[in-house]
Amino acid sequence: MSQNHDAQKTSETRKQPSSHFIKHIIEADLESGKYDGRVVTRFPPEPNGYLHIGHAKSICLNFGLALQYQGRCHLRFDDTNPMKEEMEYVESIKEDVRWLGFDWQDREYYTSDYFQQLWQFAVALVKNGDAYVDTLSSDQIRQYRGTLSEPGRPSPYRDRSVEENLELFEKMRRGEFAEGECVLRAKIDMAAPNIIMRDPTLYRIRKKSHHRTGEKWCIYPMYDFAHCLSDSIEGITHSICTLEFENNRELYDWILDRLNAYHPQQIEFARLNLSHTVLSKRKLIELVRRKYVDGWDDPRMPTISGLRRRGYSPGAIRDFCDRIGVARRDSMVDLALLEHCVRQELNKTAMRVMGVLRPLRVVIENYSEDQSEMLPAVNNPEDESMGTRQIPFSRVLYIERGDFMEDPPKKFFRLAPGREVRLRYAYFIQCEQVVRDENGEIAELRCTYDPETRGGDAPDGRKVKATLHWVSAAHALQATVRLYDHLFTVENPAEQPDFLEMINPDSLETLTGCMLEPGLAKAVSEQRYQFERLGYFSVDPKDSAPGQPVFNRIVTLRDTWAKIQKAQKQQN
Repeated sequence: MSQNHDAQKTSETRKQPSSHFIKHIIEADLESGKYDGRVVTRFPPEPNGYLHIGHAKSICLNFGLALQYQGRCHLRFDDTNPMKEEMEYVESIKEDVRWLGFDWQDREYYTSDYFQQLWQFAVALVKNGDAYVDTLSSDQIRQYRGTLSEPGRPSPYRDRSVEENLELFEKMRRGEFAEGECVLRAKIDMAAPNIIMRDPTLYRIRKKSHHRTGEKWCIYPMYDFAHCLSDSIEGITHSICTLEFENNRELYDWILDRLNAYHPQQIEFARLNLSHTVLSKRKLIELVRRKYVDGWDDPRMPTISGLRRRGYSPGAIRDFCDRIGVARRDSMVDLALLEHCVRQELNKTAMRVMGVLRPLRVVIENYSEDQSEMLPAVNNPEDESMGTRQIPFSRVLYIERGDFMEDPPKKFFRLAPGREVRLRYAYFIQCEQVVRDENGEIAELRCTYDPETRGGDAPDGRKVKATLHWVSAAHALQATVRLYDHLFTVENPAEQPDFLEMINPDSLETLTGCMLEPGLAKAVSEQRYQFERLGYFSVDPKDSAPGQPVFNRIVTLRDTWAKIQKAQKQQN
């Protein structure tokens, strides 16, 4: 059985999310016998960029509905613009959908598969007097279109004869016109309240090789013309899209009516808006091209490939998409909810390990130099079946620099001169001396340990107020660790005059010389760990190398969303 099938089966068997209005529509259609009891959805990305978390919502919705109602979901690439589309994006989209746990099986389609049919549909509109070739420039077409308060004006070429339009359209197809010299427009109503209906463009000239059809075509259908007809050709029953396409539905219906074609039912839902990031493809492309981030898969990006590289799991993303639900109105979802979903899953599944990100050397003076021992450590207290592991302990250790203060304030309970603390899974130690370097900086601590406290408890019953994580210096794995934060400093950067000015300068902190317990040398990509007291981390699949591991922080341990919910409950 394939990994994708297993993931999909898991998606089916986990707790079903609450019902929503699209389910109500589908269930009513099934009850009435509409579409002969069929449910056929589709996920129709344009291959002009990488998918982001907003697309994940659509993927989960369309594939999830097909699974729930024993239907099918198509993966269709709306590849109508060779100026922006590439096979790189096609392959990345397929990889992302599979990674999320969904399988389109043999239902992989491309709008470019239908170019000949779409051309014939366009010819039929011309023959019916419903379309014409316009030789106004793009700027002139825009001026003639009018405004929200003023009707448009008809093009002087609007009343060309059917014969002349057919001849011109054929010349367009043969490449006898330059780009921008003419377009094919629908003949609808230049005074329509919905500006989209004011003779929209159906075909334009693009003299660029298409990533699938090569040089065969030099005219390409506009998205609105191709999209609704592709749904019709494929027999889609429920054409689910975001609210931004609500006004386009009138045009889709007009095209299908004029051609007497099969009508899918279009249903609009609210797109995902996520705080402290941008989900506009144009803005994401700008971040990549201007090198504000390290490519589409930069772990700070809201792309699925970026989230995957950072260490997010497909299950956590599916859970997030279930939790936010499906609504009719746009709203802002706090990024803290996505992080909460990740923590909820990783708390149950991630192995606990110890790593020291900002090392401070500790020498245990009463522990023999040639001595070392192995201590048992719990892999995950939430899951006993994950068992235990052995970690090495020796005379020289590393602790976090922030876990020591020479002159601590009242509520600082960690290590300080003369103070005793517990080392996780090991012993009580007490700081006896602070050693400084030539610059006056703290270089190491000289400590003593109590051999009777092995495992973390004192036979005499004395207590300590802090437990520290640590790593044996002689056995430590040296690594680079990247700490990620929000990419933007404001909740809604898209609303700012220049969203790039809102980029968080502290969105990435790279730490070198970090010391990790030695078992992490075997860590592989997409294996996730909790570094005790520090957060959840994963191996970077792109920059890690044997002997030179790079770990990305997936998310901190601090659950902001839980605090938000608690505050809301108290307020209510």
